[in-house]
Amino acid sequence: MNPDETVGPEEAERHRAKMAKRKAVQDAEVAGKTIEKGLLIVHTGPGKGKSTAAFGLMLRALGRGWRVGVVQFVKGAWETGEKQALAAFGDRVVWHTMGEGFTWETQDRARDVAAAGRAWDKTRELMADPSLRLLILDELNIALRYEQLPLAEVVAELAARRPDLHVVVTGRNAKPELIAAADLVTEMGQVKHHFAAGVRAQEGIEF
Repeated sequence: MNPDETVGPEEAERHRAKMAKRKAVQDAEVAGKTIEKGLLIVHTGPGKGKSTAAFGLMLRALGRGWRVGVVQFVKGAWETGEKQALAAFGDRVVWHTMGEGFTWETQDRARDVAAAGRAWDKTRELMADPSLRLLILDELNIALRYEQLPLAEVVAELAARRPDLHVVVTGRNAKPELIAAADLVTEMGQVKHHFAAGVRAQEGIEF
């Protein structure tokens, strides 16, 4: 049965009028938004997909012809699928994997702090590059959580970035100070995860 056959002319007209009114409200709201600026975006929470969402945004930016950058603060020797795929864009993607693995893997705080410091130095360098429009700071929240970097300094420098630069910060347990400074914060919840059922990290899904 065609659903349209069950809708009478009066109901169809009510629906049209309702949607026209809703469109007018939406159009007015959109027209009232006039600010254009570089955003500080935070992806946090216990759910899977924080970095994945950031790389999806990167793909959108590349589709618009932007030049983009990545600094990975924790992930070390992993050879990820997204890094391999984005290599096809050549020098339009600047990618720096600066971490040495999670802190429970290195078991060496001095080494972790030094790696985070090098990654933050690279971040400063990329933030100053006017050719970059989007910068992803992957797992920076982890480095801040374990106090491998000075929180106040990092937040202040991110807030003082050049006006046209978009920055995405990923990782669990985002600090309240970073959340307060951000323009957009998404907390990804975890309803169910296959890892709890004994399923290992798989190529093409986790990396």
